[in-house]
Amino acid sequence: MIKVKNPYEQLPEHGCFCCSSKNPIGLKLDFWFNEDENSVETRWNPDRNYQGYQGVLHGGIQSTLMDEVASWSIYILVGTAGVTHSMEIFYKKPLLIDKGEVIVRGKILKKEKRIVTVYVEIIDGKGETCTTGNIHYFTFPVEIAKSKYGFPGREAFL
Repeated sequence: MIKVKNPYEQLPEHGCFCCSSKNPIGLKLDFWFNEDENSVETRWNPDRNYQGYQGVLHGGIQSTLMDEVASWSIYILVGTAGVTHSMEIFYKKPLLIDKGEVIVRGKILKKEKRIVTVYVEIIDGKGETCTTGNIHYFTFPVEIAKSKYGFPGREAFL
């Protein structure tokens, strides 16, 4: 697995809730690229600050984690930037906070013109898949991603 660089960290105003190390209430996610599986993943330790029902990771936090992994999958696996078009989230079983570190993994499922579907799953600390989803991203042509949205190019992440 290859640790992915976060080229946005060098920007003074970068404060992303998910991936900025500077956001005091953020998730501070790091990402890895698995060349063998052609996937992108993050690992994160949930705590009670992010629970919904007692001991259960809030569904909104789960969908946030999945959306962020989908975004980084677009950067690395597709080589451009995009925005969330829609999300289908399937909560299969409660994601218990006390089971430890979770893995959130994304893979490209399909591409239809500029809509890319990323399949994302959350695996709990015991290795069980708790949540899955199809995140649909509207992607930009690379030149527009660079000129209008500050996308630094795929190579900046690897």
